[in-house]
Amino acid sequence: MEHQSGFAAAGSLAKYFVPVLEWAPKYTLAKLQADLLAGITIASLAVPQGISYARLANLHPIVGLYSSFVPPLVYVVFGSSTNLAVGNTAAVSLFLGSVIGSEISPLESPELYKHMFFKAAFFTGIFEATLGIFRLGILVEFFSRSTITGFMGGTAIVVIMQQLKGVLGMRHFTTKTDVVSVLGSIISHREEWRWESAVFGTCLVILLLLCRHMRAKVPRLFWLPAIAPLLVVVLGGLFAYLIHAEDHGILIVGTVNKGLNPISISHLKFESKYHGVLLKAVLISGFLALSEGIAVGRSLATMKNEQVDGNKEMIAFGMMNIIGSCFSCYLTTGPFSRSAVNFHAGCKTAMSNVVMSMCIMVVLLFLAPLFKYTPLVALSAIIIVAMIGLIKFEEAHRLLEVDKFDFVI
Repeated sequence: MEHQSGFAAAGSLAKYFVPVLEWAPKYTLAKLQADLLAGITIASLAVPQGISYARLANLHPIVGLYSSFVPPLVYVVFGSSTNLAVGNTAAVSLFLGSVIGSEISPLESPELYKHMFFKAAFFTGIFEATLGIFRLGILVEFFSRSTITGFMGGTAIVVIMQQLKGVLGMRHFTTKTDVVSVLGSIISHREEWRWESAVFGTCLVILLLLCRHMRAKVPRLFWLPAIAPLLVVVLGGLFAYLIHAEDHGILIVGTVNKGLNPISISHLKFESKYHGVLLKAVLISGFLALSEGIAVGRSLATMKNEQVDGNKEMIAFGMMNIIGSCFSCYLTTGPFSRSAVNFHAGCKTAMSNVVMSMCIMVVLLFLAPLFKYTPLVALSAIIIVAMIGLIKFEEAHRLLEVDKFDFVI
């Protein structure tokens, strides 16, 4: 009896740390059909977002695609949310690009710069997993709703301003993220402004906003905002190819080599020279990624009357970043836009992440070179529209009426 109890306890412990052992035996064909549709839908969003957010971090677009291939496969094993869709995010990409870029130039030392992102993902993963193992999920609870609302809104405004480089077709821009530096850079390099790029970018932003508006008016068109970014990338690339966009001041992504993630374990060596910037990146981006991912997972779970264990999610995020960093991925979490699309597409389990990952694999193996002609202004338009959704005017107004102290925070 004691022997059986020992096995039962071990089984329960294994299911706690590896949730896939609990739901996989109950998996059905009906759930697979739902997850297949959801996975393909979020993949159509993951491709342009992956490329866009990598550019936001001053990384090559292919790194953004890598980060949507390996981490989702890890999350499906360790994650407890049925709704979360894994990938890179704008806020984390911008923050890491700013912090690491302050010490290492992405132009002068591109390889070292890229490897620092892998190291940041590795050590952030250890940090996240440690918090989860020691059941310190309560730390994330200290972030008040008003703080997160203000932070995400402020980040969104800064990200949008950063995208003026792409919209205006500028080649030189500040690596700093504060409003004064960004506006100063735009004005000081005004001779680089190209009206062709600005007009093209404005048209793409309007197209994306129209798709979002139609989704709000007709709920059954939930898939429209999901495929709209991919549509913008495809149409933008075709347009750029046909008119030879670079001759008209519209910059393009450039060569994107096909192939799966190269192993990057050898680049994870710790160098004391950069311990300060690495520590800052790990602590702040770790809490940022956890607060966003767990908040998104819990808010979507509430709609299905489900529960999400914050400690399990910390372990899952930690594992996917540790393993992802060994395969050329930078920091990932559960982005709101992708997870919301996954939810509305009718996902049943985390298996939708596997479907998305397989779609990304096909892109990496066969379709990656086709993104060569993707206009940078198209990526900027995608980011701008995604960030507009993070500025919660209604929530700020509600806080002003309910609690002025929270509003000030």
